[in-house]
Amino acid sequence: MAVNTARACQRRQFITAAAGASAAVAAAPYVITSTALGGEGKPPASERIAVGFIGLGGHGIDRNLRGFLAQPDAVPVGLCDPDKNRIEAALAVCRQSRGQQFTCPMTQNWLEVIARPDVDAVMISTPDHWHTPMSLAAIRAGKDVICEKPTYCIAEGRLLADTVKRYGAVFQTSTEDRSIAIYHRMAELVRNGRIGKLQRILVSLPAGPHNPGNPQPKPVPQGLDWDLWLGPAPWKPYREGLHMFHWRWNRDYSGGNLTDWGAHQLDTAQWANDTERTGPVEVEGTGKRHESGLYDVFYEYHLVYRYANGVELRVDSGGTGLRFEGTEGWLGNDGWCQPIKASNEKILTSVIGPDEIHLFTCPAGEHRNFLDCVKSRRDPYFPAEFGHRVSTIAHLGNIAMELGRKLRWDPVKEEFIGDDTANRMRGRTMREPWQL
Repeated sequence: MAVNTARACQRRQFITAAAGASAAVAAAPYVITSTALGGEGKPPASERIAVGFIGLGGHGIDRNLRGFLAQPDAVPVGLCDPDKNRIEAALAVCRQSRGQQFTCPMTQNWLEVIARPDVDAVMISTPDHWHTPMSLAAIRAGKDVICEKPTYCIAEGRLLADTVKRYGAVFQTSTEDRSIAIYHRMAELVRNGRIGKLQRILVSLPAGPHNPGNPQPKPVPQGLDWDLWLGPAPWKPYREGLHMFHWRWNRDYSGGNLTDWGAHQLDTAQWANDTERTGPVEVEGTGKRHESGLYDVFYEYHLVYRYANGVELRVDSGGTGLRFEGTEGWLGNDGWCQPIKASNEKILTSVIGPDEIHLFTCPAGEHRNFLDCVKSRRDPYFPAEFGHRVSTIAHLGNIAMELGRKLRWDPVKEEFIGDDTANRMRGRTMREPWQL
């Protein structure tokens, strides 16, 4: 039995036993509080999920913490960030939602969160280089995990997906796309043959950063544990242009917009192509990087992938859009969450029949979907395996641009064919004492 399921059973047994024992004493009144049994829109204790929050930057607070606070059965039981200022900001948001009396443990050390026996699940909203190490540690400690995308590298994604399966954990790759009607609709129309046989997918992702960044060291801000922020990444002095959002532009911590935005648009491509558990077999492309400075990821990229089913995937920097081309038409959109366009109005008004393919979604979003799946033990709509395969597409592109040559990929063995140099780039060396 999973840890959180066992804990829920124990809670139910406690409430039942307490009620029974009190009732047995005929002359003695007993009280079971509304806090325990719920009421006024609040679920009973046995149905609540205790969540620890690791990483409290802009997205960690504004998207993920607020997303869970909107769920009455989610109970924050830990706030963690290497920056004390962010912890205080998160506590203020919790009090706005749950009352000024709200309090919970706060720490800069994420290991303390996953060590707590009262934590059922963790929400990880850190830079990419921390995603897999933290997720693995939490799963091994018996927690379910919802973690921001993407993985940092191919080898870590594979280990994560395997570990989730081995431990029977619930893992949600945290993105909203599969809950957004536009992207769900696109994938269902393509999967049900409304544009004929799929031939080509065109994906556009944001370019940037357009400036190289300042690599000069700066004093570490008061309240920030810089060594813990770096974690498994190489030790380097604090630089002002990294902390918070802009770490995405440095290869020590991320793969740039190709991995960051790619985890959104490329997922819909995989979903529509029915290749969620596999990937392309070939990749080639070109890109541009700044010759010096702090930001060293590819800020411009033009990539071509080919799948075993004959579908060609093209990924270009500049905007956010999708286009699916088939033997009988096309559909897509020109911008994030923009309306679907198609070669024929009949495609847009087509009804998916009861006997056709209906793709799993949760219109209420990834946080609601995760909580439901923690209770049901069902895979969420974007499980670890799917997230790993999407991230791998972006990693393949970065490696191909880095080496400057076409690469052949075996999506079953998850290795490059006849290219030892490329295969060595599937993983990374972690700074001691951190390890997977």
